[in-house]
Amino acid sequence: MPFSEVIVDSVRKPSFSIRIVITFLLIVFHGYTTPARADNNVYRNINIGAIVDVESRIGKEVTTAVDLSVQKFNSNNSNNFKLHIHFKNSTGNPLQAVLAANELIEGNEVQAIMDVGTWQEAALVAEAGNKAQTPVLSFAAPAVMPPSRSRNWPFLLQIATNETGQIKCVADIISWFKWRKIIAIYEDEPYGGDSKVLSLLTESLQQFGSEIEYSLALPPLSHLIDPKEALRDELTKLREKQSRVFVVFHSSLSLATHLFSEAKDVGLTGRDTVWILTESVASLLDTVNSSVISSIEGALGIKTYYPEENKAYQDFFTQFRRIFRSNYPDEDNSEPGIHALRAYDAMTTITNALEKLQNNNITSKALFDTISLSNFSGLSGKILFKKGVLLQNSTFTIINVVGKRYKELGYWSQGLGFSKERNGNDTDIYDDMVNWPGNIRRVPKGWAMPTDAKRMRIGVPGRTSFEKFVKVTDGPNNKYSGFCIDVFLAVHKILEQSYPLPYEFVPYNGTYNDLIDHVINKTFDAVVGDITILANRSKYVEFTQPFAESGLSMVVPVKSEDYEKAWMFMKPFTLEMWIVTGAVFVYTMLVVWFLEHRSNPEFRGPFKYQLGTALWFTFSSIFFAHREKIQSNLTRMVVVVWFFVVFILTSSYTASLTSMLTVQKLQPNVTDIDWLKRSNSIVGCDGDSFVNNYLINVLNFNENNIRKVTSEYNYDGEFKNRSITAAFFELPYAKVFTNKYCTGYTAINPTYRFGGFGFVFQKGSPIAADASEAILTLSENGTLRKIEEDWLYPPSECSTSETTIETESLSLQSFWGLYLISGATSTICFLLFCFHVLKNFRKYENQSDGSATPTEESVWIKTKKLAQYFHNGEIKIPDRNTAAVFAQRKADEWISPRWVYVSTSATPEHPHASPSTEIEMAQTSDDNL
Repeated sequence: MPFSEVIVDSVRKPSFSIRIVITFLLIVFHGYTTPARADNNVYRNINIGAIVDVESRIGKEVTTAVDLSVQKFNSNNSNNFKLHIHFKNSTGNPLQAVLAANELIEGNEVQAIMDVGTWQEAALVAEAGNKAQTPVLSFAAPAVMPPSRSRNWPFLLQIATNETGQIKCVADIISWFKWRKIIAIYEDEPYGGDSKVLSLLTESLQQFGSEIEYSLALPPLSHLIDPKEALRDELTKLREKQSRVFVVFHSSLSLATHLFSEAKDVGLTGRDTVWILTESVASLLDTVNSSVISSIEGALGIKTYYPEENKAYQDFFTQFRRIFRSNYPDEDNSEPGIHALRAYDAMTTITNALEKLQNNNITSKALFDTISLSNFSGLSGKILFKKGVLLQNSTFTIINVVGKRYKELGYWSQGLGFSKERNGNDTDIYDDMVNWPGNIRRVPKGWAMPTDAKRMRIGVPGRTSFEKFVKVTDGPNNKYSGFCIDVFLAVHKILEQSYPLPYEFVPYNGTYNDLIDHVINKTFDAVVGDITILANRSKYVEFTQPFAESGLSMVVPVKSEDYEKAWMFMKPFTLEMWIVTGAVFVYTMLVVWFLEHRSNPEFRGPFKYQLGTALWFTFSSIFFAHREKIQSNLTRMVVVVWFFVVFILTSSYTASLTSMLTVQKLQPNVTDIDWLKRSNSIVGCDGDSFVNNYLINVLNFNENNIRKVTSEYNYDGEFKNRSITAAFFELPYAKVFTNKYCTGYTAINPTYRFGGFGFVFQKGSPIAADASEAILTLSENGTLRKIEEDWLYPPSECSTSETTIETESLSLQSFWGLYLISGATSTICFLLFCFHVLKNFRKYENQSDGSATPTEESVWIKTKKLAQYFHNGEIKIPDRNTAAVFAQRKADEWISPRWVYVSTSATPEHPHASPSTEIEMAQTSDDNL
């Protein structure tokens, strides 16, 4: 009676042999044997090899799942084949696996091999399969797929996805909770396969600004004489590291259980610690006892997702548990894991291929080609190969260890990220669902947080140039004060609302760069002081949000400006303003003359007299001192608007000039950095700060021309002794210095900006981010402003003194509307007057034509008449008797302000024969326009 043959190599233990016998009995009594076929056809035996570590939990699950698959296939009477499974025990040793593969190929003549081991083991087994052209189905995959994979191992099929998905999932978890540094822990492989995983993890973390602080490679448990002592020594080293985020990957379950137990004993599983377990450990948590689970309570893990709701899984689950319990009664958990599902799916690919090759000659090559075309939904997911690689999107279940079990938090898949539901993307599910180590209600810092026993050591500059920022008073108990100290105390008060943060100040008498170096080498946990944020410093330490602005500022002595200059009176207005004002003045003068000189005797007379009168009237109106009377209503309208313009201009001019003459004006005696360099002038700066190097390396000052000044109190003396021409300060220092010497020095606006003042923490410290948030809170609620007022604002005697005040000249931009109104009014009045004059002139001509013989007149003559009419108010009609009289009268002769109109009725009947008559036009009421 045919049945599945299970053969194990000679290194198996007696207990395993007993389990095989029990399996055989179960097969017999549960009906898994296949009766002889009615047609008496001969079955063809197909040998399949399996290389597993039979004593491991994974090996036990795989052998059970393979047996189930073989039994199902062999029980089908329609098949012409019967499977015989040959198990070989690799004991977890890749070299033993290679020997087992050769034995299966040569001794058992297997037509396919399943390898359940590491990727390094699978690669060696695939080499053996290449020589015999035997398909090898691997349960492992590399972290990074080699480009030459299909060429190097043409008969290798991966039934598992590569580790890229796991690494990206771990990186996303770390990024989501904003942990900056991690410690990677893994079981060292003798063939160095972990280096690629570390490289991939490092690259993935760098995308989110995180990094691996330390990687701990642990030897296999079988290589350790005293595992407890060896692991304790290694974990003790981790206590010296700052990171408390531990990522465990590529570890056997036996090593992981010892690791968790020792980590708890040395205090690495408490508050603010994080443990992340990859699939090699997380998928087997169901199989370990409760004491191991409780030692890593709060840990996060990732397991490959597989559907459990379908009928195929439920049937497999029931049969698997029954057989597994019978074969391994000592195991507490009999539920199948992902490895059992993959083993069943691997056998399904083989059996499906055999069914397709029922009537064909079965060769290893034909079997490989048929398996490569597999396309079905298996228990572990979609089974579809491309060039020997499983095309299956990586989807993981995120678990959280709680008590003696674990709970599922949600899912992660490539392309979608985190989600609470299988196909969702609500990525905020973890913040309030995770049970963290130590039962804390917030996200762990993942950092070695200070305690009362080990306080945070904070370095403070003990030698500063400006004591308003940091001042250390020596004594039995040093006192610390200053702007920076008060800001830190306010920040610390906010942080203490979330978690305790014990600290101690430690004064340091050295340069600022040395102080930062002590943070890098972990002598200090942080630095509080006037530390400038610079790019080269940020590479090695963590800065907080700046709490004070910073930039390079040059401070120089000031000199009083001589305001009694000859042309000072011209400064209230700009040149453009003066020109436009003069143009409006002249235009207004001409319009007034034009409107008044026909009817107002004060604007009559010789042309020079008329021009002088108009000019004097317009100019004297500026001071409201004019005495000339105006008669035209149009003129009055022009003058009223002109008075308004004059009032505005004189008021503005007086105010601007008064400001220029009364406000103290101090100007810097040096404003150009290039001049300082060209003239080799000596400049001063703080020798302990970065400014000294900045002047040399960036601004290209001669090192010999830089004088180092150690205290703010020495700068004034250096200037007065003319030892320095200018001093370079960071902007906050310049503000303090100029506020103290408000009448003697001024600061030139900064040309070069820096990152500001910030507190310094070790690289990756989560406290830096919390402190930055606290600084923003202080800025928003006004506390930071109040601290600035207490320390940095000027004293009362300087609060109203400004050394760089300069009243700007008034420009046309402020008055063009006023000028527009004045010009428009004058123009409108001028046009109205012209219209009225033309109307009267036409009336006059009509009256003249009615009493005289019409004659043809040229345009020139008419124009002369109009001009004469406008100028004299009369038109002379010469004849023989009056020609001499008219010729003797001068054109600029005084004309009476009132004229007598001579009626045309007095004209002789024949005007051409009568003597010439002088016609005068009397001023009418219409002339008062």
